[in-house]
Amino acid sequence: MSRFLLRFIPLISNGTTAKLVFSKKTFLLIRPLCTTTDLLSLTRYDESIDWQKKLTPEQYVVTREKGTEVPFSGIYLNHSEVGMYHCVCCDAPLFRSESKYDSGTGWPSFFEAHGTWERDESRSSIVRRPDNSLGSIGTEVLCKQCDAHLGHVFDDGPDPTGQRFCINSVALNFKAREN
Repeated sequence: MSRFLLRFIPLISNGTTAKLVFSKKTFLLIRPLCTTTDLLSLTRYDESIDWQKKLTPEQYVVTREKGTEVPFSGIYLNHSEVGMYHCVCCDAPLFRSESKYDSGTGWPSFFEAHGTWERDESRSSIVRRPDNSLGSIGTEVLCKQCDAHLGHVFDDGPDPTGQRFCINSVALNFKAREN
């Protein structure tokens, strides 16, 4: 059996280093789990982007390190212009101004993400992720294109969705609708 394995180690290891460990009764082949060097990262953004250079310090802390801006301090809290709110990191469209409302929480709030159809968010630019960092079970909202932390979503919003997306202003760029 050991002679058989010794002949096929070059095929199994695909050119990477593999170690053989022998003892009197056992034989063990130790090699890396993945030998392919051309696999892409699971993240969707270009890893060569230097986010600290591209973003302001406050934008970096909120979007890349999952921080939160001070309540009632964001530039879009009382913003009422008609248009689209985009991701500050990758410019993906996130929320329409028509879905914005005043929740009284201190952050811009939306009842629906752009691209949502009857609670189906597969065509939107957001993704939800469970988050326990606030001391209770919550749901984090991320940009689907670049994994930027945007804020959180709660189930105490207005009709028609019952959702309250509390989004940090520094994670957003606003583009007015052109007539």
